[in-house]
Amino acid sequence: MKGPIHSDPEILSGTPVFVGTRVPVQSLFDYLEGGETLDEFLRQFPSVRREQAIAAIELARDSVLAGARPTWRESPSRLRGTPGRPRGRYRRGLRLDGG
Repeated sequence: MKGPIHSDPEILSGTPVFVGTRVPVQSLFDYLEGGETLDEFLRQFPSVRREQAIAAIELARDSVLAGARPTWRESPSRLRGTPGRPRGRYRRGLRLDGG
């Protein structure tokens, strides 16, 4: 399948839409954010295929997860704390931060 999303200056001034439709992708996220189901969205916009909607959600998920991964400046060892030393504040073997 071709990508589920297309942007063309001649279609809705370049607003990202589902391929082969004039349905803005933002509509899907608005429906889901408003508590509607994917099925309800598809009933309201029959020109959008289920596969397109799911692919758009997967693209959004992948984008969020890719942005959440540590960068080279935030190596996993840095995120864990100093090697050989537990996280948290200690004094004479007693943990002070309750963790």
